[in-house]
Amino acid sequence: MERRSKSTRTRPVRDRAQTESNIVDAVGTVLIRDGFRALGINTVAREAGVDKVLIYRYFGGLPDLMRAFGSRIRLWPEPEELLGPDPKAFHTLPIGERYAIVFEHLVDALRARPLTIELLAAEMLDRQALGDILVEQREAWSAEVRKAFGGKAAMRRSDFHALTLLLVGGAQYLLVRSRSTRAFEGIDLQSDRGWNRLKASVRKATLALFA
Repeated sequence: MERRSKSTRTRPVRDRAQTESNIVDAVGTVLIRDGFRALGINTVAREAGVDKVLIYRYFGGLPDLMRAFGSRIRLWPEPEELLGPDPKAFHTLPIGERYAIVFEHLVDALRARPLTIELLAAEMLDRQALGDILVEQREAWSAEVRKAFGGKAAMRRSDFHALTLLLVGGAQYLLVRSRSTRAFEGIDLQSDRGWNRLKASVRKATLALFA
């Protein structure tokens, strides 16, 4: 009588790089769909279709996972996206016009990035939980934009930096508010019409200021 050999079960080979990528992608999906408050190892594991033990093994925990997430995504628009399709023509414009264009394109770019808006909202609630995801990218991005805009020569006016902080910070705050509030002080934050009204006001003000 022939002796039947026992079959041995072999574990499927896991593509670690792909699995890590799926887990990182799951972080973004959870953030956009459910918000920062819902983010946790369990929710990410369910979204990625993996055991949470695997997340701890690959990333060590939520803080390291968030750092990996921040290093693999681009939260801010490329400088070229802000200057428009013809950078050479952009640099021939008066500084007030250039300023208005960059602000308008920035608003449009951020409105098209719900993940960035969600992280900005989360930063207001719990800066420590996000680590340096936004800070590091924002600093690097700001330097890129300043260089693309015109470098140090464009920053010589003492009011330039302060005005930029107020306008960009204000736009970011209103974008965060638009997640849960339709209108703010009579301006529809969830429509093109409302944002076009804000952009037109900024354009008028900057053209007058930098004349």
